[in-house]
Amino acid sequence: MNSKDTRTQFLNFFKGKGHKIVSSAPMVIKDDPTLLFTNAGMNQFKEYFLGISQSKNTRVVDTQKCLRVSGKHNDLEEVGKDTYHHTMFEMLGNWSFGDYFKEEAITWAWELLTEVLKIDKESLYVSVFEGSEDADKLEKDHEAYALWKKIVPVDRIIMGNKKDNFWEMGDQGPCGPCSEIHVDIRSKEEKAKVSGASLVNQDHPQVVEIWNLVFMQYNRKANGSLESLPAKHVDTGMGFERLCMVLQGVQSNYDTDIFTPLIREIETITNSDYGKNEEVDIAIRVISDHIRAVSFSIADGQLPSNTGAGYVIRRILRRAVRYGFTFLNTKEPFMYRLVNVLTDSLGDAYPELKDQKQLIENVIKEEEFSFLKTLDQGLVLLDTIITNTKGKTVDGSKAFELYDTFGFPIDLTALILSEKGYELDEAGFDTAMQQQKNRSKSASVVSKQDWEILVDDNEQEFVGYDFLDVEVKITKYRKIVSKKDGTQFQMVFNLTPFYAEGGGQVGDKGYLEDTHGDVVYITDTKKENNEIIHFAKNLPKHLGESFIAVVDKKQRSRTESNHTATHLLHQALREILGKHVEQKGSSVHSKYLRFDFSHFAKLTSEELRDVENFVNARINGQLQLQEQRNVPMKDAVEAGAMALFGEKYGDAVRTIRFGQSIELCGGTHVKNTSEIWQFKIKSEGAVAAGIRRIEAITGDAVKDFHVDNDKLLSKIKDVLGNSQDPVKSVVGLQNENSNLKKQVAELLKDKAKNLKGDLLKELQEVNGVQFLAKHIDLDAGGVKDLCFEMGNNKDNLFLLFGTEQNGKAFLSCYVSKELVASKGLNAGTIVRELGKYIQGGGGGQPFFATAGGKNPDGISEALDKAKEYLQ
Repeated sequence: MNSKDTRTQFLNFFKGKGHKIVSSAPMVIKDDPTLLFTNAGMNQFKEYFLGISQSKNTRVVDTQKCLRVSGKHNDLEEVGKDTYHHTMFEMLGNWSFGDYFKEEAITWAWELLTEVLKIDKESLYVSVFEGSEDADKLEKDHEAYALWKKIVPVDRIIMGNKKDNFWEMGDQGPCGPCSEIHVDIRSKEEKAKVSGASLVNQDHPQVVEIWNLVFMQYNRKANGSLESLPAKHVDTGMGFERLCMVLQGVQSNYDTDIFTPLIREIETITNSDYGKNEEVDIAIRVISDHIRAVSFSIADGQLPSNTGAGYVIRRILRRAVRYGFTFLNTKEPFMYRLVNVLTDSLGDAYPELKDQKQLIENVIKEEEFSFLKTLDQGLVLLDTIITNTKGKTVDGSKAFELYDTFGFPIDLTALILSEKGYELDEAGFDTAMQQQKNRSKSASVVSKQDWEILVDDNEQEFVGYDFLDVEVKITKYRKIVSKKDGTQFQMVFNLTPFYAEGGGQVGDKGYLEDTHGDVVYITDTKKENNEIIHFAKNLPKHLGESFIAVVDKKQRSRTESNHTATHLLHQALREILGKHVEQKGSSVHSKYLRFDFSHFAKLTSEELRDVENFVNARINGQLQLQEQRNVPMKDAVEAGAMALFGEKYGDAVRTIRFGQSIELCGGTHVKNTSEIWQFKIKSEGAVAAGIRRIEAITGDAVKDFHVDNDKLLSKIKDVLGNSQDPVKSVVGLQNENSNLKKQVAELLKDKAKNLKGDLLKELQEVNGVQFLAKHIDLDAGGVKDLCFEMGNNKDNLFLLFGTEQNGKAFLSCYVSKELVASKGLNAGTIVRELGKYIQGGGGGQPFFATAGGKNPDGISEALDKAKEYLQ
């Protein structure tokens, strides 16, 4: 029986028993803070087991895609070395939510295996929970034993301990005794020599568990105790790959039609033979398994990255690439070519593979290419290090050099050394890592003097949207010294036309001129603590006088053209490539613009030409700037304004519209698109899997670009004696090499959402104020989101949260705006005062502020003191 028929038979059997066939949940989990991936069929049904909600169907059946590579169910390092462990696997399951229980589950399982699928009864063994003498004091599963005793001989019933026959999701959650069904697929001769019963749960490759019937009747609490679930449930899981192995009469999961098409394709691509060499066989099994895990993950929306679930997927993919590189001599990307075979095999059961096929291929190919470059360089260097090593321990500082210079993964270094009989000096690696961090920190240290106050004026005003020169006074200044920039001075004006770096746009440059004609050049403009800071190499001679602050008009004009062009470019990409395109970052300079966006394929020459034409059409259309300031955020979004990646917005925002392009933006722009003159893309490439980058120019830079191209064309003709495409030459010389952008972890967002409900219940009323001071486990972004989420649900709210990260302490204070007004509470003042308990300081706005310190032990005391602000 082929695998497709096996899956259908299973689903239809339980459909005939009154079960509703449901779709697999995504393999990548986005709404459960306890898990990165679905690692069991029951994950999507936890709410029913816990009695949190009721399922519309009390009987369901499904086939669930699962991934086990981390945490309690860590199978990664076993994959490929044996023939029955996998990263990604399918779990066939039937479920009862407070409906039937042990009798039906056991009877139907036996019926399906022996009567429908025709598995020999003599090859099957069952196990039953024997009870426990630990703190749980659980009895033997008498009911399951009695039911099995009616079906199979007693010598085929094996009593199992808690490790094998009491199923738990994790340290907490639904659990219960289970009854496993094992199959012995050895030859008759082997069975005659050794009883199959003695090999159950002994990791024998031919005596394996195929079905686990879990009887959910308990919930494991945080303190370790068990409580009965509101209702009894059935959770069964049958390994699809193992079942196919049995039904197809083969001795390995990899010999089934689930894997053989992949293995044949790998043999063809790599010119290797499966079944002749153990090292080659392991590599082929690793690759055929890992391509499934990576493809399903990408189809579910999880791209390889450096954090969280993305790191797990990258690690799986790189493990496969490394095995191919080492044992199959693959020096070019090849795994992406397996996606077509995988889609043909599983696309009907999992249509997301078909829908995302192009995406999967592109992401895998890009990841392969990147890592192969790392491997090629790193492995050669590692061999040199090993050759020069005396003894069997490799110097950790040498391994760090590989990691720091070439990005060679330290876990891969340790694995390769282990395979060659060497050990890694991990302490030496950690020391080298810390030294590098210390050097980096030293290089970035800036010595700042105290501010010298000239004018007591804290209400600085930015007038740069409307004016490029204005009379100002210096309100304060200070001297700063850094290793990178030497001695500089920072100045604050009472009002300023200088735009401070932000939203991807560089800060303005210009000069200050006093009444005596003396000039001080402003080299940069930035924001610090929401204050516009102007940088200069020297101070004016007459600090107390008035000055004319003048922005470099030419640079501002060029920067404005490039910034407006990014808006038009964003619109063009969404129109031409699709609405999936989202801005992921930008850098707007006077000479060029850089725009990062989500897309999973290199733009074709035609697409690039269409994008250019789209933008230039809007430039030639002479679209007038339509600017709105201080618009309520809700109104702006309802009007169609796009909130961009990585930007933080207040309650009131500024909208920029050119024709149909409307975005939330605080940057400076041209008054009419005709001022841009022309838009030209110079390069397009990848910065990460799924993230593309366009670099482009406008205005005078385009004119210079054409002049340079003419010179280049002439030079090429002189040197080569023929005509070549100068644009292609320029693009070919571009050296794209950027770091992956870390994205906000979905796990922490979900955790904050789950925390909100619990924390709202813990609020105390203190003098008419809803108060809570608590130590929680979230990062800074998660805490802020949590505070504002709670603020949306409660008025008169005062929150103080303490968190600890990497040995450092953080305090976050939220005060409802009505309390700021009515009681004079100020979050910035509060965290500054409480910051002393954590040996730190901080500040912020009256309604939200944060403090950081080096003493986590002081968090509790700071939390205890919070209530005093309400007394």
